Amino acid sequence: MEKEEVIRKQLLELLRGGNAHMTFDEAVAEFPMHLINSKAPGMPYAPWHILEHMRIVQWDIVEFIQNADHASPEWPQGYFPSPKETADEAGWQKTINRFLADLEVLKDLATDRSLDLFAPIPHAKDYTIYREILLAADHNAYHIGEFAFMRQVMNAWPPDRVLYDAE
Repeated sequence: MEKEEVIRKQLLELLRGGNAHMTFDEAVAEFPMHLINSKAPGMPYAPWHILEHMRIVQWDIVEFIQNADHASPEWPQGYFPSPKETADEAGWQKTINRFLADLEVLKDLATDRSLDLFAPIPHAKDYTIYREILLAADHNAYHIGEFAFMRQVMNAWPPDRVLYDAE
């Protein structure tokens, strides 16, 4: 297998999650809807806030790669929903669907052999698609872990899916 093919395959695996990382789908599966706007002890935001933050960041990365005219949100407030903002079940699902759609775009970019992953992005010469995909995968892994531990603290896992039972 060519080095480039190995890199593309491994980028795809990073985006999918698994191996040493929980997948996005595993993290959000069967989440209790009555807790989507609840804050875990000591945390300033709710589970939906984390997912919406992940969605915004990933959307920004996709737009940054594909759109020379894209203007990123203001940091940090543009990357997070307001702490007082809430979602209903439809809003929760919309966040998930939009996150997954942008994740598919990143997967497509990672596997598109017509793209040079290491060439400078035409409108952002200091950056490459490779770097942006790694950034998205790293950011997602971090917050999926955060989300999973938040679920644990909130007792929001189904009984058969507790992350760690020390007893």
